Amino acid sequence: MIRIYTCTPVVFGGGADFFARDSGLLCRGLQSIGVDSRAVMPGASAPEDEKDLIRTPYLNLETPAWWKDQQLDAVVLYAWGRPKFRKVAKAVQEAGIFLILNLDSGGPVSPLSGLTDWMRAQWIFSGSGRSFLSYLRFVKLTLRGITLGLLATDPMRSRHLKCGNIIAPVSPASAEHFRRLCHRYGGDELSTRIEVIPHPVETSFRYSGVMKHRQITCVGRWNDSLQKRSELLMHVIDTLLARDHQVTAVIVGRSTPEMEIWHRLLEPDIQKRVIIAGIADRKELAILLDQSQVFYSPSAYESFGIAAAEALCSGCSVVAEQALTMPAFDWFISEMSGQLIRTARHTEHADSLLDELDQWQKGKRDARLISTIWCERLHADHVAQKIVDLFSN
Repeated sequence: MIRIYTCTPVVFGGGADFFARDSGLLCRGLQSIGVDSRAVMPGASAPEDEKDLIRTPYLNLETPAWWKDQQLDAVVLYAWGRPKFRKVAKAVQEAGIFLILNLDSGGPVSPLSGLTDWMRAQWIFSGSGRSFLSYLRFVKLTLRGITLGLLATDPMRSRHLKCGNIIAPVSPASAEHFRRLCHRYGGDELSTRIEVIPHPVETSFRYSGVMKHRQITCVGRWNDSLQKRSELLMHVIDTLLARDHQVTAVIVGRSTPEMEIWHRLLEPDIQKRVIIAGIADRKELAILLDQSQVFYSPSAYESFGIAAAEALCSGCSVVAEQALTMPAFDWFISEMSGQLIRTARHTEHADSLLDELDQWQKGKRDARLISTIWCERLHADHVAQKIVDLFSN
């Protein structure tokens, strides 16, 4: 039996939530296709840890002998390609184990991957000039990247990536950025190791065949206003629901005080069509996405967008802003499965959502087809099989 472990070198909880996404879910996907798999993580054992989790002191992760003792065929390392974890990658390599490096990143992580794209990304990460503090963040990020980044971060990241047999960004657009970067680090020999391996999605996210409602669902950590842009979300919903008197908007995730005040002050007709759902468990979210036509992301940046991926598997189409820092979304809409918005103006976001709802009404969106295509690409068992195929070849 093939023996493939996943590993994250960061301490997380080891319960059901961990095994519902990323390295934990990939472990489950590998198990489902007959691979002997467990997840490895540093830190002390906790009561909620599931039996398939191996806790070990961090020093062991940097020790080739410890990895060799596990008698593994391959390891999938979820370490973002970060320089600080290069010793973990090196230890796996020196143990003679086939190593796949998961890169959960948008791609332009260095000026060497393309200076213009990298600076555009720093601008977005800093807040796109929406405040004086945003300008200061941009200057800080830029100066650090072209000094410490080029002198220290890039050489160490290069050593990390060179340990991998497969270097695995999570979307095609991100792969292009990393392909350019790896070519700068190690020429064709390194850049040809790039393979897209998306984050896995739980198989419970699948279109069931129910009648979908004229409903838009949004999922996010709304207290992270810089990334998730809750203020934009509120403006978009105000505009959208004033123009369309049938559509319902469901907001999943812990709301902010500002969102609660906004909701209380909405006109009664609109308020009843805006549902602040709060934190939903996985089963509730799957049911909600199964019933919705559109998933909307107001985010400024996402390395992948797992909620959008879950929505696609549930037969939703996706609407988001087209941005360098949203690399997976060009892929997500590629199968008649959504559309992207060219600006951050709330009126244009509302226009695109209305147009997407019209696509459903005109029969130009097929929930079953969207679900079938994306389940085959993103469900945990399919992602796991791609990893086994890469290892076997």
